[in-house]
Amino acid sequence: MSFFIHERPEWPNFLWDAGALLPVLAEVRSLQGRLLGRMAGIGFDLGQEAFLETLVLDVTKSAEIENEILDARQVRSSVARRLGLEAIGEVRDRRIEGVVEMLLDATQCHDQPLTAERLFGWHAALFPTGYSGVQPITTGGWRRGSMQVVSGAIGRETVHFQAPEAARVPEEMTRFLEWFDQATLPDPVLKALLGHLWFVTIHPFDDGNGRIGRALMDMLLARADGVAQRFYSMSSQLQLERQDYYAILEQTQRGGLEVTAWLCWGLSCLRRALLAAENTLGRVLAKGKFWQENAHLLLNERQRQLLNRLLDGFQGKLTTSKWAKIAKCSTDTALRDLQDLEEKGLLARVGPGGRGTHYQLLAPRI
Repeated sequence: MSFFIHERPEWPNFLWDAGALLPVLAEVRSLQGRLLGRMAGIGFDLGQEAFLETLVLDVTKSAEIENEILDARQVRSSVARRLGLEAIGEVRDRRIEGVVEMLLDATQCHDQPLTAERLFGWHAALFPTGYSGVQPITTGGWRRGSMQVVSGAIGRETVHFQAPEAARVPEEMTRFLEWFDQATLPDPVLKALLGHLWFVTIHPFDDGNGRIGRALMDMLLARADGVAQRFYSMSSQLQLERQDYYAILEQTQRGGLEVTAWLCWGLSCLRRALLAAENTLGRVLAKGKFWQENAHLLLNERQRQLLNRLLDGFQGKLTTSKWAKIAKCSTDTALRDLQDLEEKGLLARVGPGGRGTHYQLLAPRI
């Protein structure tokens, strides 16, 4: 008979082989220290920009794991407003605002206790209408029904996982919350991986468990780093390795309480996330260098916003009419902005002229 991990009598007393994990844990700790050291040396403004880039990745990629695509521009705008950074006003999406609020609370307030009320607030922020799609769900409280993860056609479903019965959830979460804030536990990085596994196994909410579970992992990683700012995105790496992520979760949840394989895979994934953070840092440093080299130029606020958009990776072709719409100005004003940036050597005009004309940044894409 196949048991799920939470059905075993020894649940949730996880076991692992510390010796088998030591080499990759040591490398992860070294990479964390090196990255944080580099970030400490680049200055406050660039550090905030790197933090912004990382949070945008975290929010968008965590949603993609759940097959939800969020507008990265709106995510960036929402994060920038909360960090006090420059941002063009966008139409605000309540779902995006909620995800950003949750992640910022988890990371910037990582040293505050985790309580049921705090989790209820996160869940309500994720589902401001009280619906998941067209289905009403319970917000501000634990789930009241059963929960299965299934795939396949109706009548031929495969059950990948079944969570504890709803009646068990309050007691399970009380035990989890007590453990979460205890200081005398294994290495904080291991705790982040164990906490994610434990939370998603309980699956205490009707929906949003994966996103909240990854926010909790970020919260514990922030505690491990000892800083509120995030400079690497575990969610982004999990999205890249989504199939393996789900496979190792299912394997672990169907196994015993010996979870060395889960911890080893999670540490290796975290190692790859830390290495990938070098790309984010490179883009931020290149952006900083661009503005440093062009600090002498007189630019209006719209032009600054335009250049930041291009530096961040503008989607599609930049035309006069498109910029007028984004900046909420007349086409004549938009054309003057673009022509002035062309004369200053920052933009190049491309195309045959007229409506076929668009502009490109005369700087390395970052």
